[in-house]
Amino acid sequence: MVPTLIITLIIYCITIVWLIYGFTKINSFDFNNLAPINKFTIVVPFRNEADNLPLLLDSFSKLNYPNDLFEVILVDDESKEKFKVQSLKFKVSILNNIRVSSSPKKDAIVSAMQFVKSDWIITTDADCVVPENWLLTLDNYIQNHEVSMIAGAVTYDCSNSFLHQFQQLDLASLQGATIGSFGIGKGFMCNGANLAYTKLLFEELNGFNGNDKIASGDDVFLLQKANARFPKQVHYLKSKNNIITTKPLNNWKPLFHQRVRWASKTTSYQSSFGKFLGVVVLMGNLCWIIAVGFWIFGLMPTEFTIIYSLLKFAVDAVLIFKTNTFLGQKNQYFILGSLLYPFFSVCVAIYSLFGKYEWKGRKFKV
Repeated sequence: MVPTLIITLIIYCITIVWLIYGFTKINSFDFNNLAPINKFTIVVPFRNEADNLPLLLDSFSKLNYPNDLFEVILVDDESKEKFKVQSLKFKVSILNNIRVSSSPKKDAIVSAMQFVKSDWIITTDADCVVPENWLLTLDNYIQNHEVSMIAGAVTYDCSNSFLHQFQQLDLASLQGATIGSFGIGKGFMCNGANLAYTKLLFEELNGFNGNDKIASGDDVFLLQKANARFPKQVHYLKSKNNIITTKPLNNWKPLFHQRVRWASKTTSYQSSFGKFLGVVVLMGNLCWIIAVGFWIFGLMPTEFTIIYSLLKFAVDAVLIFKTNTFLGQKNQYFILGSLLYPFFSVCVAIYSLFGKYEWKGRKFKV
C-alpha cells in the first residue's frame, strides 16, 4: 500500500505544480481605454430569483459602458412569481424558457439565442454582481485579440463563517485549476456565470447538441467543443476588472448537491486532460484519507503521515494562495478547511457516480 500512496502523491504533486506553472503563464490584462465598439447581449437564466435580480440589474446600470452597446435578456425558468423589471436606462427583455431538453439552463440560453442580434453573448447568473469595468475590459480584450470565446473568474461575497469560507476555498481550487489549465494549453473548465462567446461560434458548434441530455454543463461542454475545433480562439481573461461576485450557499445540504451537480459532468467530458485531472484529484484526496486512516489504526508511521500531508497540502496551498491573491480573497480557515476538503470532495465524487441531486426545487439524476 505504501508504494501506491507514494506514487499517487508524486503524480498529484507534479500535476498541481503543472497547474501552478500554467497559472503564472496567463498574463494579467487591464482595459487600455480603447473606445468601446462591441455590442453584447447578456443572457441571464433565472428561477425564483426576485430577491437577487434587482441587485444584478443595479450592477448592470453602473457599468462603465455605453447603454446602447449592450442589452439584457432574462429567461424565466418557471418561477413561481413573475418578475417585473423597473424602468432602466438599458434594454431589458424577459422571456419564458422553452423546455426541449433535460437541461433547463441550456434550454434558457437556446430560448434567448433566437432574439440575440449582437455578435457577442455573455452568460451570467441571477445571484451575481458584476464590476463596473466588466464589459469595457471584455471589449478591449476582444479588440486586442482574435478570440471567439472568453472565460472569466467568479468569486464569493463571503462572511467569516466556516461554511462560507469553505466554499471560497473550494471555489479557489476550481478557479486555480481553470486558469492553470488554460496556461498549459489544456483549458477544459469555465464558469457559466462569467462566459462570453460569439453567436457565430455557438451556431458553428451546433449549440449544446450532443450533451443536452445532461442537466448541467452549459458552460464546460460548450467550452470543450470550442477548444476541440478552435483552440486558438478560446481564451481566459485574467483581469481583476473581470471578476464576477456571487453568493455562497447558507446550508451544507444544498452545497453538497451543487457540488454533485458540478462533479456529475466529469465522466462526460470531451477533454481527456479534464478526465485525467478529475481522477488525479480524487485519488490524491482518497489516498491522503487512507494514509491518515492507517496512521490512526497504527498501521502507518507518524513521520510518513506527516511528510505525506505536508507535501500534499504545500502544493495545494501555493495554487490556492495564488488564486486568492488574484481574486482578492483571504481564507482564515485554510488549515481546517483543507483537512475537511478531501473527505467532502471524495464523498461528492463517489455520490456523483450513482446518486441524485436537487437544484432550484427540482430533482435530477446524475
